[in-house]
Amino acid sequence: MPIKIPDQLPATDVLLHENIFVMHESRASTQEIRPLKVLILNLMPKKIETETQFLRLLSNSPLQVDVELLRIDNRPSRNTPEEHLDTFYRQFEMVKDRYFDGLIITGAPLGLVAFEDVVYWQHLESIIQWARDHVTSTLYVCWAVQAGLNILYGLPKLTRKEKLSGVYTHSLQKDFHPLIRGFDDSFLAPHSRYADFPVEYIRENTSLDILATSEDAGMYLATSPDKRHVFVTGHPEYDAFTLHGEYIRDLGEGLEPTIPVNYYQNDNPDNQPIASWRSHGHLLFSNWLNYCVYQQTPYDLEHFSEDKFTKDD
Repeated sequence: MPIKIPDQLPATDVLLHENIFVMHESRASTQEIRPLKVLILNLMPKKIETETQFLRLLSNSPLQVDVELLRIDNRPSRNTPEEHLDTFYRQFEMVKDRYFDGLIITGAPLGLVAFEDVVYWQHLESIIQWARDHVTSTLYVCWAVQAGLNILYGLPKLTRKEKLSGVYTHSLQKDFHPLIRGFDDSFLAPHSRYADFPVEYIRENTSLDILATSEDAGMYLATSPDKRHVFVTGHPEYDAFTLHGEYIRDLGEGLEPTIPVNYYQNDNPDNQPIASWRSHGHLLFSNWLNYCVYQQTPYDLEHFSEDKFTKDD
């Protein structure tokens, strides 16, 4: 089944070029099926690039997914045309009275910023709390994991001394969980963060099921027992050249970044990057849509009730 997106969204041309099955709203409106309604709260500066990356992964499913894009506030963007935001993005006030099957909260370049200094922190907290009563399953990515662990579990912000950047090997920690169905025992995934996620600390201070970890990167994938909160500390959505772009940007800003680990051929930034995580990324999002969203959500979202889920407080 295709992913359903607005007719004129820039990601359409990119996805069609990659032979990804997308369906325009005008065609999808004639089908008599119940699509999954997924909201993406895009916190990244380059919104078009980020939305394309997530839409690519959401499309790899037999389910029809009706995607809506959400912005955190109405501040002007330096990296995305205002016309694009006005056309394709919703304000939270426009959706807060509705229910959704899934919510994705992206990362944000706020690794060294204290929570209380994040300009939209209170608004983000309101959205995460709202989702507990209005969304079947929420997927938190990278910085959003830190935010979610703080808001839902009261965990403080933990920061690494040096930025974690590169493609790291991960190992499975739990057998037969549906979210990791089909995963190899070890797999690769990219990271780009200052946030620290120590495995034992999180295990001791939350009730999360920790599904995958890395010796270098710490916790990678975890979920609440009821699968309503899923945490991914890396960036399985990244394109082949995303880490390269960040590395070149940091070089240009005089930050003297380390070369992303296990990313370039022969670890030489003059060589082409190697995208070694695509299959894992597609499988992760397909499993999330199927087992955490589709298999859990009510057919009639207006009958959504937190009581149908096992609470994880």
